[in-house]
Amino acid sequence: MPTLTKQQLILLVLLTLVWGLNWPIMKVGVTGYPPLTFRALSMWVGLPVLGLALWWLKVPFRLQAGPGGRDWLELLKLACTNMFVWHVCIILAVSALSSGRAAILGYTMPIFSALLGAVLFAAVLSRRGWLGVGAASVGVVLLLWHEFTALTGKPEAVGLALLAAASWALGTQLLRRTTLPVPTLTISFWMTALTAVVMTAMAWWFESPADGVWPAMGTASLWAMLYNGVMIFGFAHAAWFFLARSLPPVASTLSVMLIPVLGVFSGALWLREQLFWQDYVAMALMVVSIASVLWPARASAKAP
Repeated sequence: MPTLTKQQLILLVLLTLVWGLNWPIMKVGVTGYPPLTFRALSMWVGLPVLGLALWWLKVPFRLQAGPGGRDWLELLKLACTNMFVWHVCIILAVSALSSGRAAILGYTMPIFSALLGAVLFAAVLSRRGWLGVGAASVGVVLLLWHEFTALTGKPEAVGLALLAAASWALGTQLLRRTTLPVPTLTISFWMTALTAVVMTAMAWWFESPADGVWPAMGTASLWAMLYNGVMIFGFAHAAWFFLARSLPPVASTLSVMLIPVLGVFSGALWLREQLFWQDYVAMALMVVSIASVLWPARASAKAP
């Protein structure tokens, strides 16, 4: 199992806070405002922030075409799994479900990642890896304990959230194995740019008003959109792609399992979503899941 560097640990803590708090923020943003349009606007706000980061850090923007445009095709494959499906499906799920339920369903991703890794990439999990996946699975069930009755009334939204999680899991596996010869920030910038175009087209096609006049964005939705633009698309996605590319898939996926817990607890505090004892047990299980893949292994004894 990997040992996190100081940089990776700082990014993981910041990512957990930024992404965890974003679930109730997204729910506020899409309440009374078209969800695809909200997501598209957030991306267009975040793209120049990410571009400034590349310029400041002197990271190249250019992506080599490669033979037959191979590098762009590879980028498109990564964007489809990591971004296109995830963002379309999860923002629609958030608009239909509570922020806590959407966060929990979205973060079934590590379970899908472990299964896809074993089936598609012949990945072999250690005992600690299976312990982490098992603890995360039980934690997800406990977090959903009091939600099953409500979820059965919205099967389409549940299906969208699970589809988003499965696509993200596949994308994480592919990102870890990508051979694109460019920095992760460059990949993040171009995936965000492509997704902004796709989301804008979908927002125009599905949510364009009949009279051509888009609704005014309320103050709460505006602040939520700015938070998503700057913190999610300007920082969180780039941080996640760095972790996903620099850590083994099971370690990177399970390392972020406190995010749905933070999403549930922040939603309870902010949106008055009720908590139960199962939520606290689930939080403990998520800690076990994270520790199982990130806690440094004891050095093996030297042979005499």
